Amino acid sequence: MEGNGVIILGSSRGDGNTSIVANYYAQTTGYDLLDLGGLNIGHYDYNFKNSNDDFKPTFKELVTKYDIMIFATPVYWYTMSGVLKVFFDRISDFLTHEKEWGRKLRGKTMAVLSCGSDDLPIEGFIIPFEKSADYLGMNFAGYQHTWLNRGQLGDQAKENIHLLQTQIESVNTNS
Repeated sequence: MEGNGVIILGSSRGDGNTSIVANYYAQTTGYDLLDLGGLNIGHYDYNFKNSNDDFKPTFKELVTKYDIMIFATPVYWYTMSGVLKVFFDRISDFLTHEKEWGRKLRGKTMAVLSCGSDDLPIEGFIIPFEKSADYLGMNFAGYQHTWLNRGQLGDQAKENIHLLQTQIESVNTNS
């Protein structure tokens, strides 16, 4: 499956380290970049009190326009950012109401790019993404971890970003 992609930046700081990583990825691939920090997305609740926020139109645009979704997140407390977790929780809106929109994730490709203070990924960090991709019927392409040294993206971190793109292309070729 050839397709266009979007990098979904889930950070509390739109100009932080993860933003540097996401922007580098966008520049090298030509993918679009969506900063969740600039949107008003409320928490999931069973009564759908937040149904008039930015989530529904954003989600519908994503599943209509893109085949590849790369989630870029800082590592906060050994897991994804709260901003990104809220985004994932809100996918539940389309698993109970307007299910046809939730089903549009099937067959799309998901990948993950994390950014942390260390050069090593956190054990188990990727499990929620892999399980979510499987549950949603998405192709999980891979995960790479990045970091900055003195505000700069080093050669190894850049190599990890390019490796992630190779993983995505491999999954899409085999799909």
